[in-house]
Amino acid sequence: MNEEKLSIWPGYREIPEKTNLSWEAIDRQINSGLGGKIAFVYDGGKISYSELLQGVCSFSRILSNMGVQPGEKVLIRLRNSLECVFAFFGAIRIGVQPVLQNSLLSRNEVEYVLEHSGAVAAVSSNDLAAPLRDLREKLPKGLLVSNGAWPDELSFEQALADNIGNILAPLQVNPNVPAFMVYTSGTTGRPKGIVHAHRWIISQGDTNRLRIPPKKNDVVLATGEWSFISALGHNVCFALRNGITAAVLTERPNPNNILAAIEKFKVTLLYSVATVYRRILSIEGVENQYDLSSLRGCNATGEALEAATYNEWSQRVGCPIWEHYGVSELQLVLGQSPHIPVKPGSVGKPLPGTRVEVLDENYEEVPIGEIGHLLIDADNPGFFLGYHKDQEKTEEVLHDGWYHTGDLARKDEDGYIWIAGRSDDCFKSRGIFISPIEIEEVLRKNNSIAEACIVPHPDKEIGNKIRAILVLRSGIAGSDDFVDELKDNLRASIAPYKVPHMIEFLDVLPKSAVGKVLRRSLIKKGQ
Repeated sequence: MNEEKLSIWPGYREIPEKTNLSWEAIDRQINSGLGGKIAFVYDGGKISYSELLQGVCSFSRILSNMGVQPGEKVLIRLRNSLECVFAFFGAIRIGVQPVLQNSLLSRNEVEYVLEHSGAVAAVSSNDLAAPLRDLREKLPKGLLVSNGAWPDELSFEQALADNIGNILAPLQVNPNVPAFMVYTSGTTGRPKGIVHAHRWIISQGDTNRLRIPPKKNDVVLATGEWSFISALGHNVCFALRNGITAAVLTERPNPNNILAAIEKFKVTLLYSVATVYRRILSIEGVENQYDLSSLRGCNATGEALEAATYNEWSQRVGCPIWEHYGVSELQLVLGQSPHIPVKPGSVGKPLPGTRVEVLDENYEEVPIGEIGHLLIDADNPGFFLGYHKDQEKTEEVLHDGWYHTGDLARKDEDGYIWIAGRSDDCFKSRGIFISPIEIEEVLRKNNSIAEACIVPHPDKEIGNKIRAILVLRSGIAGSDDFVDELKDNLRASIAPYKVPHMIEFLDVLPKSAVGKVLRRSLIKKGQ
């Protein structure tokens, strides 16, 4: 398709004087005649938009009966599930702010989030509730537990059934009022509470719809937990606002259950991270083990996908991967699209309404093809309201009219953005700037390599040696001969000063909860 076909409609990203995120996601679609359409499919069945709204309103009543007031916060510790959807929108509907946190967080981390957010109540499932049960004295308005509440606890299922009734009108508020909070995973320090306003679903929902216009029979699946805003947006909020069906993957994602879900639910649009696509492709003949013919497109974010993975996926699975880039403080920023020719390895172009630039330290544009800082214009209605109780950290990333992503990038002559890596991931060797992503992309073109990560190894003589950590595909051995052959091939593909000095092998790379490689962990282990 041609870029010209990507057209903005009247009212694109226009923010009304009053709104409610719950109304935008659900009521709007029902009012347009989609009440009987399936909103979610899951292992236990399916639920329509009208039935979904009944459950949401029931949860709103539960919170009111617990004494939770507008402006107060309720912590949600759930895996992807209908209970999570009911809780999220049920809270927002009456002006209560849901606080989403990764269900893998430890007791100490849960305690920190609970105290830092000021949540007065919580909802969890029996298998995840242990930390909250230990902290019950810190929940003055109660703990709601699904799938096996203890006798002295409030049962999610029973309370939901007891509170089914008429539809509750959503509390219409100023679009700048806080709607919900998501907490970062805390891999580089204490988790940060990111506060988003009701306007977020309009701004970013419109961007999502423009980038990949929904089709009537679309079924969307995101592999990440909904406590991460990318999955929350694509799998829940934007899917509902687009009036399409979303599939629910309740279990922790792995290649087999993801592919099984695609086959079972006839998923048309998949959202995942680059690591997942690489793991799938590392399984020999996997494209013949599942029916993936329903896919019209896949999406990758979180870290660079790279051309080698894109090309192999396209050839073996038969559909494109549209890479996109986002930050938790905004969500979708720029990306590839069915409307824009794909340049494998690029994260695409800035989407209308979102200004993204590659600038130097003086906020001047760097020449085409050169690496600079990736910055986003702060005047964007999709941006967060700030980090909860941390104005200093907020001002650290939002200043001088820009949001500072911490990423390095370059822009090509056609306006496509190419991520060079985190500013603190890049390093110098022999005084020359090294971008790990560039070398990793070349390494992954080797059919024997499933995953690759480049990190620095301190060296007194040259500053840093280039250290490569590789995960090989099944049946491949990391011998000295393999290393020698690999280095010879690299010298034919990249400049000699970029060839790794050290090559090591691991069975698996350490990753965060969202699938990003934990480079700092690898650096620490190598010292």
